[in-house]
Amino acid sequence: MKRIYLILLAFIVILPLCAQQEYRTPVKPVKNVILMIPDGTSTSVLAISRWYQIYNDLGGDKLNLDPYLCGLVKTYQSNAPVPDSAPAMSAYTTGVPAQAGNIAIYPQANPDEDILEVDTLRAFQPLATVMEAAKTDKKKALGLVVTVDFCHATPAACVSHHYNRAEYKYLAPQIAYQDMDVVFGGGASAVTNEIRQYLKGNETDYYRNNIKAFRNYNGEKKLWALFSDGYLPYDLDRDNEKVPSLAEMTEKALMRLSKNENGFFLMVEGSQVDAAAHATDPIGIITEFLAFDKAVGAAINFARKDGETAVVIMPDHGNSGFNFPSRKLLQYTHKGLKHTFENVSKYKKTAKGLEQILLKTKPDSIKPVFKQYTDIDLTDEELDLLLSSKNYKTADYTQVGNTVNMISSIAHIMTSHTYFDFISGNHTGEDVFLAAYHPQGDLPYGLNTNTEINRYLCDLIGLHRPLSAITDELYAKHTDVFKGKDYEIEILLKDRPILLVKKGNKELSIPAFSSVAFLNGEPFKLGSVTVYIDKNNTFYLHRNVVDKL
Repeated sequence: MKRIYLILLAFIVILPLCAQQEYRTPVKPVKNVILMIPDGTSTSVLAISRWYQIYNDLGGDKLNLDPYLCGLVKTYQSNAPVPDSAPAMSAYTTGVPAQAGNIAIYPQANPDEDILEVDTLRAFQPLATVMEAAKTDKKKALGLVVTVDFCHATPAACVSHHYNRAEYKYLAPQIAYQDMDVVFGGGASAVTNEIRQYLKGNETDYYRNNIKAFRNYNGEKKLWALFSDGYLPYDLDRDNEKVPSLAEMTEKALMRLSKNENGFFLMVEGSQVDAAAHATDPIGIITEFLAFDKAVGAAINFARKDGETAVVIMPDHGNSGFNFPSRKLLQYTHKGLKHTFENVSKYKKTAKGLEQILLKTKPDSIKPVFKQYTDIDLTDEELDLLLSSKNYKTADYTQVGNTVNMISSIAHIMTSHTYFDFISGNHTGEDVFLAAYHPQGDLPYGLNTNTEINRYLCDLIGLHRPLSAITDELYAKHTDVFKGKDYEIEILLKDRPILLVKKGNKELSIPAFSSVAFLNGEPFKLGSVTVYIDKNNTFYLHRNVVDKL
């Protein structure tokens, strides 16, 4: 009898652990997780930035992340080995690689290109993320800290869902209705009146372009602080009296999130390493990465003192093939740091920052102004290139380095006076670096796939059921949830359809991209956001909402 009891006890203990597909080795769960993404950072950026730091005496001969490097990540999407940021980050957060543009949803099949098996019946299904699981299953606080729009691809893939990363009007409200504890960065133009009103009613302080209030904040309310309508300025171009550094935002986020007794999950993105790489801007890449590395230092310091925090650091993909030396550097084995890093170290602005100055400069003053910020004496040919450049903002920021515009022309000139080189202004398919800290040393060594990283993150928060089960609960099809009920989709406003369900004298009204629904006109929380996909005219929502009828 005793033996049967022990077997049953072992079964009860082991079953929950087996429910979640575990990482390759045992991982002890921690109270807090900090996930750090230097977007679009090729591994070569580490060496270049480290040498730049050494040459300019900016903080020793090591990066903050150097002691924690432990492997590489194979990053890809469902139909391509070179990924877009949206599916690349979605693979980390959901465990499912998807297609370009996809934000935490299951991909459509693409038989001619798919490198993974794709189930055609699951296309467009929103997929629960590890951050959503941290909130629903572990009651952890959530935070996003970025230097681009808060609803840009990487942060959006943490807590929102859609097939098109550009649809901020669908992504921004989802992030707001997820009741985030901290959101810092840019993208104030995506904050609608509806979002502002929801934040106000949800005990959330919202600061827009108010660095004084941000720095003085020491409360316990949820906090949003946005410092630009769109992207924040590059760190090299940043006015510290108006815009905080990524490290400062990280420290403030940790201060606020650590007040939650159940712990937190924070995502910090060094967002604009990627933007600078698309623009083939060497000083932009270097200084953005070093700004990110300072944030890494802040996170690691917190984790080591706290003793209950893990930190995972990795890019979502590489970008541009940025490297040194170029073929111009002859006898490279005889050239020291002064020869290779002196010129780039004189650049006081990024290409974008210098563009904003040159646009206000008369043609006959461009040469001295360019000299002031780069120490470059422009040739007549280089001046003609600048004057003939089409100054426009490309619709696709990823193509800045591949089009003839003022920023790309400046970046081309700046690069030509260094010994750096670029393959292109596009993403690259290389493995990316992996660094991690765990208080008990349970690290993801060696080469990991992006989906293995997802399993590691799930184990870090001690998740006892698979993300697929959480998906089934949070994002069930309305046709399944309300099977046999009287329902219809009402589209009064194109961007915000409403699902109406009736039973007797009860009527449910469920707006898309919100976590608030209405029963006979009275609001109530659903427990997750509702996602509407127009491609299949389907609402995906919390399975238990039917219990209201």
